[in-house]
Amino acid sequence: MKLKTTLGLALSLLVAGNLQAETLKIAYSDWPGFTIFELAKQKGWFKEAGLDVDLVWFEYLPSIDAFSAGKVDAVTVVATDALVAGASGAKSKFVALLDYSEGSDMIIGAPGIKSIKDLKGKKVAVETTLVEHLLLLKALEENGMTQADVELVNTATDKMPETLASGKVSAVGAWYPISGSALKQVSGSKKLFTSSDAKGLIYDVLAVNPASYGKHKEDWAKVSAIYYKCVDYLKDPKTQKEAIKMMAAKVGVDPSDYAGNVPGTHFLTLEEAKAAVKKGPGLDSIYGALSVGDKFNLDNKVYKSAQKADNYVLPNLIGGLK
Repeated sequence: MKLKTTLGLALSLLVAGNLQAETLKIAYSDWPGFTIFELAKQKGWFKEAGLDVDLVWFEYLPSIDAFSAGKVDAVTVVATDALVAGASGAKSKFVALLDYSEGSDMIIGAPGIKSIKDLKGKKVAVETTLVEHLLLLKALEENGMTQADVELVNTATDKMPETLASGKVSAVGAWYPISGSALKQVSGSKKLFTSSDAKGLIYDVLAVNPASYGKHKEDWAKVSAIYYKCVDYLKDPKTQKEAIKMMAAKVGVDPSDYAGNVPGTHFLTLEEAKAAVKKGPGLDSIYGALSVGDKFNLDNKVYKSAQKADNYVLPNLIGGLK
């Protein structure tokens, strides 16, 4: 009888072990709204929630490639770039709105270039069809210009500091921390236009593979809730210094420099994220921002068929299941 009980207990433990949470692989990169997930990793919040999360570090574009190739379950990504991946077959569901850029995305002029209007007829380096390209078009529009007024030079974003230093272009587009490096390395360079001039144009999201979402809906709800826990930890004056130290270390930037650039990313609180998933035509709504991004992608022939926001956004999963 004791032997049967012992064997039964052993079998139960074996089954329980096999029922442990499957690993959720999330690709993230150096944008502050993505790097903030480092807090959850180092504070052990995923494990506390009963999750097995593997944060996989990439450069930004390779992170999208990894998601599209099915190598990870989710990716931290600009919402409009998620539409591009979706149009190519890598559909996704947005389980969290992470942030919107409020100054950290920049169009930076070379020495002697003082305004966007000074760029007429000149070369501008951006990673075409990605977010800085969209920001440049917005900058041109607000200055009575169009893309035809400049010559685009397609350049990988991580190469922008050296590209600006080369003197071969009159401006570059980059996000922090790369934008900060460009300004530091090129004496006399200047911010010409930033995402603070177009708040809500650039939303970032946690995009999840639909199959993984369907299979692990409750787990992804927990991941979503943990993101906003990270935001609260960063915003709390009592813990902000520790949070910044962890994030800065991940991207190899001095904490004091990182702290000075944190305001350039508007990290969304849970309440703000819930407000942003309400439908509306303006940039205060993810739906309005996606409409602008979808038009940009169609106009630039990134894809042929319009992508509907309703197929991506999951309002009921923002911050956890309701």
